[in-house]
Amino acid sequence: MNRIALFLTYGALVVSSLAHLSCRSNTAQATDLSKQAPKADPPGGRRVVKTDAEWKKILKPDQFYVLREKGTERAGSSSLNDIHEKGTFVCAACKNPLFSADAKFDSGTGWPSFFQPIAKNAVKEAKDYAFGMTRIEIMCSVCDGHLGHVFDDGPKPTGLRYCMNGTAMQFVKKQ
Repeated sequence: MNRIALFLTYGALVVSSLAHLSCRSNTAQATDLSKQAPKADPPGGRRVVKTDAEWKKILKPDQFYVLREKGTERAGSSSLNDIHEKGTFVCAACKNPLFSADAKFDSGTGWPSFFQPIAKNAVKEAKDYAFGMTRIEIMCSVCDGHLGHVFDDGPKPTGLRYCMNGTAMQFVKKQ
């Protein structure tokens, strides 16, 4: 029985490690990416600021975990991976437009991925040193909600891959 428990523990550790590695970048990449996107004020100067208690009242538990605690959803778990219609991906917390469906592509990572935000000031960046690596975190520019990370292995025209947590966004179909 101990061998089975040990095997399951090691298996879970391997799967967890692979999930983290699929959304990682090296320090040189993170430094270069941080120079590409200029700092900008949120759209219309709009800001949404709430306490954790207020966010907990309006967000689902998985949304709160990702958006406010900088968590990561399990790869392949988002229904947004399967969306291939015209429309806009908005922040689940404040409804700020983030990405056009036209910029979405299948990165093979299991997370919704985009090659550019809908506008330069739709998202903002911060260096993320978690898990012993340096990455560029992407946040909503209106409410500071954690969305995911950006990497320099995306398709043309930008060469960027915005690897986003689906639970942090909602899709608004174009009418």
